[in-house]
Amino acid sequence: MAAEGQVIAIHTVEAWNQQFESSKTSDRLVVVDFTASWCGPCRFMAPILSDLAKKMPQVLFLKVDVDELPSVAQDWAIEAMPTFIFLKGGSIVDKVMGARKDELQQKIELHLCATGQNI
Repeated sequence: MAAEGQVIAIHTVEAWNQQFESSKTSDRLVVVDFTASWCGPCRFMAPILSDLAKKMPQVLFLKVDVDELPSVAQDWAIEAMPTFIFLKGGSIVDKVMGARKDELQQKIELHLCATGQNI
């Protein structure tokens, strides 16, 4: 398990299920990066996501490689990489498709403010 302020890479369906189940009982914002090793825009976004994780330790950042866990990607209807899904209480509250760093940061800040959390 990674420390706060890091992006946690999920490598098994069991690890995904564990993170997802624990997110259901929390008010914590979870940002899931659906990515692929061959995806150029995904590689572009990786250091940006890592930087956001350091700046916003109150957010849980997860990374799922769609080739490593195709069943998880299919369950969440992922059609393009990168896709960022925002979860609260186990439900999708927002989504960003593509390497849109400004939109990603704005939506994280929006959802943190909506719950009264400081950025």
